[in-house]
Amino acid sequence: MNLLLPLAMGVALLVDRLFGEPPAWAHPVVGMGRYLGLFKLTRLPPAIGFIAGALAWLLGAALMVFLALWLEGWGLLLLKPWSSMLGFVAAALAIGLLLKPLLAWRMLADDALAVETALNESLEAGRTRLSRLVSRDTTALTETEVREAAIETLAENLNDSVIAPLFWFAIAGLPGAALYRFANTADAMWGYRDEREWCGKWAARADDLLSWLPARLTALVLMPPSFGRLPREARRTPSPNSGWPMAAMALRLGRRLSKPGVYALNTEGAAVQAGDLHAARAVATQAVIVGAALVAALAWALRA
Repeated sequence: MNLLLPLAMGVALLVDRLFGEPPAWAHPVVGMGRYLGLFKLTRLPPAIGFIAGALAWLLGAALMVFLALWLEGWGLLLLKPWSSMLGFVAAALAIGLLLKPLLAWRMLADDALAVETALNESLEAGRTRLSRLVSRDTTALTETEVREAAIETLAENLNDSVIAPLFWFAIAGLPGAALYRFANTADAMWGYRDEREWCGKWAARADDLLSWLPARLTALVLMPPSFGRLPREARRTPSPNSGWPMAAMALRLGRRLSKPGVYALNTEGAAVQAGDLHAARAVATQAVIVGAALVAALAWALRA
């Protein structure tokens, strides 16, 4: 039984590699987004906005965790993995299929390379393609800045979309992965820094908390050549977590990554150039393999 979750992780990653994302109607993250979209954040007094946002977040989180727990529990009850090898394999397959929509490596990697393909067509095409991946204004970015933003997004979402869901799956099974994905989706949709900030404050802080350890694990498995510089570089970004994988990627590639007017990572590195998105994807693929192996070992150790 202590190998059930590690095997389920392997199933999820294999299904992701072979088939990518399920259709929107069957995608739990799409469902999370629809729930979050029911709440129209407005300008409210800080205390009222914070309480309203927290209650809406807690209700949604409880629903997602309950649904994941129900599905996982019924799967184990029906397949009885403790009773036979056939039941064990069937349970690993079932839980792996349920885990798959809560992580997305193939889509992330393909979207990053699509920016490079678009840039080969024109700078405007590259900007347009990038705008699907980032929230910043891309209309005035240079070719170098477009590539920088794509690499940064790849590194940041390597944590958000792969390593962190696997980490929380290792800790708490399917409910853990579902809770993390809900928290991350809520932060993306509610974590505004404007007059609506207090409505999304709880969501932003919950995501910060749940991402804290996985972000540092992601930086570790990216294997930057200088771990001593990593904390200093990571702290250059406003986020307590996203700077870690981005800084690790910058150091690993030996490239300068920046967001104009906000931060610059590895400033002594060379400028990003054509081909670096392919190199970043190769590094990230290696990190997925190493990271998955580490969290699988964690899942096994916790249940040994």
